Amino acid sequence: MDTIDKQLLNLLQDNAKSTNKALSLQLGLSVTAVHERIKKLERQGFIDSYVALIDKKKINKNFIVFCQVRLSRHSKDYVVQFERDIKALDEVVACYHISGDYDYLIKVVTQDMESYRAFVVNKLTTISHVSQTHSSFVINPVKQSVGIKL
Repeated sequence: MDTIDKQLLNLLQDNAKSTNKALSLQLGLSVTAVHERIKKLERQGFIDSYVALIDKKKINKNFIVFCQVRLSRHSKDYVVQFERDIKALDEVVACYHISGDYDYLIKVVTQDMESYRAFVVNKLTTISHVSQTHSSFVINPVKQSVGIKL
């Protein structure tokens, strides 16, 4: 990956809907060269996917919670089962296997406190081997970025 590829990836992370023509003007390349570079970056796995980011307020899902989860045991079977189960929960938008006092950090998005409680009671705590949870509620998001500057 060269400097132009990095610039191209930064531009696409800022706006994945940019046209090849707009990108070519910003990079000083032909439209064909930009198209070929994008295809190459996709083939090589640098570009994983394209998504539309939705305004959570518009869909009434702006209650964000970071929940730490501890498993009762750390065997391979427990870890694999937990990860399979957590991936199936629509409210969970991110899950990280972490070190420290807890085993996982999940990011949960729901409508409000009542719907979060229902999620915990009816879904999260029914997953096998979950022994403890600790929730932190977002008061105000200060910075949210999905892009990684290159």
